[in-house]
Amino acid sequence: MRWDVIGLVLGWTIRVVCVPLSLVGLFSFFTEGQDYAIKTYLIPIIIAVLVSQWFIFRSKKNTSHQRVRDREAFASVALGWIPVILLGSMPFWLGGTFYGPYHFGDVGFIEILRGLLYSWFESMSGFTTTGATVIDSSVSPVCINALENMVGEDLDCIAEQKRSIILWRSLTQWLGGIGVIMLGLMIFSSVLGGGMNLARAELTGPSLSRLSPNLQSTARRLWLIYSVLTAFELGLLYYVGDMSIFDSVNYSMTTLASGGFGTTDAGITEFDSALIESIVMVFMLLTCINYSLYHLFIAGRTKEALKDEELRVYLLIVLVAWIAMSVNLLRTDNYGYSFLETLRHTAFQAISISSTGYSSTDFSTWPVFSQFVLLLLMIVGASAGSTGGGLKVLRIRIAFELAKREVLRIIQPKKVIAMRVNEEVIDEEQVFIVLGMISAWLVLAMSSMLFISFLEPSWSLDDVLSVVVSSLGNTGPALGSYGPTATWSSMGEVTLFWTSILMWFGRLELLTVLVLLHPKTWSDAH
Repeated sequence: MRWDVIGLVLGWTIRVVCVPLSLVGLFSFFTEGQDYAIKTYLIPIIIAVLVSQWFIFRSKKNTSHQRVRDREAFASVALGWIPVILLGSMPFWLGGTFYGPYHFGDVGFIEILRGLLYSWFESMSGFTTTGATVIDSSVSPVCINALENMVGEDLDCIAEQKRSIILWRSLTQWLGGIGVIMLGLMIFSSVLGGGMNLARAELTGPSLSRLSPNLQSTARRLWLIYSVLTAFELGLLYYVGDMSIFDSVNYSMTTLASGGFGTTDAGITEFDSALIESIVMVFMLLTCINYSLYHLFIAGRTKEALKDEELRVYLLIVLVAWIAMSVNLLRTDNYGYSFLETLRHTAFQAISISSTGYSSTDFSTWPVFSQFVLLLLMIVGASAGSTGGGLKVLRIRIAFELAKREVLRIIQPKKVIAMRVNEEVIDEEQVFIVLGMISAWLVLAMSSMLFISFLEPSWSLDDVLSVVVSSLGNTGPALGSYGPTATWSSMGEVTLFWTSILMWFGRLELLTVLVLLHPKTWSDAH
């Protein structure tokens, strides 16, 4: 393992994240004052620039223009998220969202450390586009202070935060959606050879060959498509949905990232608008589609894109889930929805649960059947190569095709049966990768459920099950006590930290992170 190569990747990654953080810092400087901007944004930026420069200088001195090997690529990408999350957590810790170093004397050292944990969680939930939050009036000093001056009023804790904090929170999701490290690769791919190895480690879903064989060209196209869709939704929310410009910017970023963070505690339900929900619904659906298909559309290969089997299977899954939940809610008739409202809420949640995690209503009160459908959608997730979470439809389909092939082999042992997706034969190596990923997901999910149920004896079964699935699938809201109307701030410290690690595993789709745990990854052998 060549640490100089890894150091170069880490250094550039940190440097890239400093740019959007600086922009938010400038926004804070002009809207919230010099003092707040300096202590919340300038200090972490200076530290990050110095650390990144040290990494880059030290690495360039020892090696240059050396091709990145596979294991170095996977280790670099997995480790690269750690400084990104730490840097992203600093505004929450220093800006008063949670107790930080500026609160020494007001609270004890343990409370300061707990504030760092909350900040880490919020940053991890943002960059991994999970969307779960711990910003709550019980843990945020901003909200605690505001409550002291309020009598008989309900406090909106997220809306009470500084606007720059809300903007940074949304921006972490937008950066994490298509891959913050992919943005870095676009900038410094000329420095290192073997850049496509890094891209595949960061973007384990897309079929990169369908975009371009050149890394910089691939990264530019991905980010161009991503940015254009974000701008288009922003315009629709502002001009058609009549949102404020601030809300439009935030919700367009968190929608395209499949993130789910909002500008208020209520999120999308704050607007209670079928028009806004319809706009958001369309773009949530777009985020669940493989981005390589957009390239085919742009290139005029529309028929080829529409024939994509994963796209068809995903749309069929959403349609069946929508119909099933609608029928289930209509037959119970205990929720006060009209027929059209039932169709609206079930359609919204069927799409949202595999992408952003927004909620148009409190679905944790729905019948068990509907909640079970939502849980299955969390597990399956969206398309490979999308910003959505879950196991991905393509992997589930390959596993199904493998099971079907083995049954046919028993019936006709002498027959050679090839597995195909989009009329292309699936390589056996790809099948093993899919099986390895699904197996690792199941083992990690089961062991995490046992671990968390031991740590949290008061939790119900649906609490444990849905929190683990939500964290690994990066979907955000869970069921039960941690549903769409609740924060995760009441969790124990160890549970909170472990769920954040599960988000990291889920964002990198397990195998990239699991490479770090193998001893041979760190050996010096070539």
